[in-house]
Amino acid sequence: MSKKICLTGGAGFIGSNVLEKLLSDGHTVSVIDNFNSFYDPAIKRRNIKPFLDSGNFTLHEVDIRNADEIEIIFTEQKFDELIHLAAMAGVRPSIEDPVLYNDINLIGTMNLLEACRKNNIKKLIFASSSSVYGNNKKVPFSELDPVDNPISPYASTKKSGELMVYTYHHLYNIKAACLRFFTVYGPKQRPEMAIHLFTDKIQNGEEIQMFGDGGSKRDYTFVDDIVDGILSCRTAEYNYEVFNLGRSDTITLAELIKKIENKLGKKANIKVLEQQPGDVDQTFADITKAKRILDFNPKVSIDDGLDKFIDWYLKTKG
Repeated sequence: MSKKICLTGGAGFIGSNVLEKLLSDGHTVSVIDNFNSFYDPAIKRRNIKPFLDSGNFTLHEVDIRNADEIEIIFTEQKFDELIHLAAMAGVRPSIEDPVLYNDINLIGTMNLLEACRKNNIKKLIFASSSSVYGNNKKVPFSELDPVDNPISPYASTKKSGELMVYTYHHLYNIKAACLRFFTVYGPKQRPEMAIHLFTDKIQNGEEIQMFGDGGSKRDYTFVDDIVDGILSCRTAEYNYEVFNLGRSDTITLAELIKKIENKLGKKANIKVLEQQPGDVDQTFADITKAKRILDFNPKVSIDDGLDKFIDWYLKTKG
């Protein structure tokens, strides 16, 4: 059945991929995005351009911190569902400007929750992050693990967002899912993220910075698998749940760089630096719960995903 869906952050990396799938499935989608300058807004404009002429798509260039504008949009549009992906992203930048992260990720999220309450929206999907696990020593990370020790302001805002979403679920009977994404990559990935940044610098013969000894591990998850997980939340049966969305497979930083070198046929010029504050030692998703409730089954291996990303990168840069 076609639904009227509000998608925040819909011009971004993950959001524009979700938007494409929702529109192809016949839904009516309104995107709220402020095209901020965290990275070049022209990239987000390119992401959204293919959909501007779609009859069932509306773009609202609005900051989610603007409660009045958010309320007007929700009152006029009468949405069935909210998929809330908009946020200030990035662990290291959040240490430099924690007030901004708190402002956007908490005040902005609260404005959206209030709009859901006032307009009787009963279905909500919230983008959280694997960073909430901090330096959890138990692997793989389970949704049942304590997440009371985040090590960056960004992680703190995502943990706080989950709590806010739960409160509104409890008080107003909103069915809600909080999705902990594990290091998403693929075509249209943000330029400052590791795979995109390393690919760009290796391809152009520039120095790359490797923080630590290369032994840190990440559970890299291809964007198509993440989109499948998000959309599965729309139809699965639950009241309030937290789900890990990851591949449930890890690779070290040194191994990742080597794979990118091999795929580009070029050698990286690596500068080794000290581990950065806020960076976790590893991420590794236990996806048992997501498999059971969402039928989540990530399909793209790191090798296939890197091939897809690098093909896209070379085409767009060529």
